[in-house]
Amino acid sequence: DVQLVEAGGGLAQPGESLRLSCQASGFTFSDYWMYWVRQAPGKGLEWVSTISRTSADKRYVDSVQGRFTISRDNAKNTLYLELNGLKPEDTAKYYCARGRRSAWVCYSGSDCYESPPGQGTQVTVSS
Repeated sequence: DVQLVEAGGGLAQPGESLRLSCQASGFTFSDYWMYWVRQAPGKGLEWVSTISRTSADKRYVDSVQGRFTISRDNAKNTLYLELNGLKPEDTAKYYCARGRRSAWVCYSGSDCYESPPGQGTQVTVSS
């Protein structure tokens, strides 16, 4: 079974940083484009970032561009999201998601990824 386990969330003040991780198992991690998505209270899932299999391609939603950095370590089957310059509007539960098909190229949007199977990690930004 595909398992994606997110960690690293917490409470941060505006301007602070957090580093999220996502441990993958049950599939060949390096074969898939990976995604971070988030869900703010009372809202639907929002695509945040994309990374290709080799890390050569990365994409970000405009609201986090320049503040968040996505990365992956295929040897460790782990996906990361570095969150810098946090803002209250970044408050959400963050999930990692796998691309819908192995080796499929898809840059952004909900059509790219499977429904996140994990519990997510909560990020709360408040002073």
